[in-house]
Amino acid sequence: MPCYVRLLHREDIAQVSDIDHEAFPTLWPPANYHHELQNRLAHYIVACDEEKTVDEPKVKAPPEKSFSRLISRVRQLFNHDRFFANELPPSDKKYIAGFVGFWIMAGEAHITNIAVRLPYRRQGIGELLLISAIDLAAELNAHTITLEVRASNTSAQSLYQKYSFSQVGLRRGYYSDDKEDGVLMSTENITSAQFQTHLNRMKQAHSKRWGIARYPVAR
Repeated sequence: MPCYVRLLHREDIAQVSDIDHEAFPTLWPPANYHHELQNRLAHYIVACDEEKTVDEPKVKAPPEKSFSRLISRVRQLFNHDRFFANELPPSDKKYIAGFVGFWIMAGEAHITNIAVRLPYRRQGIGELLLISAIDLAAELNAHTITLEVRASNTSAQSLYQKYSFSQVGLRRGYYSDDKEDGVLMSTENITSAQFQTHLNRMKQAHSKRWGIARYPVAR
């Protein structure tokens, strides 16, 4: 599936909230993503389906003459045509398949959540998001990455182990819905030559399997 990753935008919040609800229904309500966008410690990445868009609600345009007079009046007030583009913004936006979020504090990136829509699972999207989070964390001068994962979620633990995460602790009763234990996992120094060599090897394998060629996070 053609897919690319970029940073979370404000117009993505409704989709991300839906994905959060689908992936973590017993942990509802989700994070306040409007607040997270204003949080300098928080960073969110979304994976977009290049072939699918979400239509925006249509807004009824005012009569042409009235609209022209309005634009003319506003231009007079501001005296700057640079505020007005020659083309209207697109009426659709990309469909988001999944997202990942993390906070950075004191050189450590902590992954808070990673989720993929049900129809897009087992297609390499979760792994793409993990790769992207590691790349962005390193770019933002983090040295290690940590996360919690349910003790019963052995498939997710296997994915993290592929990317050099190892268990460093156990949080008893960590999950509020059923008091399941959370396995605390962490990397070594993600900026080290050894880690980066392994990461590049994993990227190549992921790209070969899923046909995803673009890993940098678009701004």
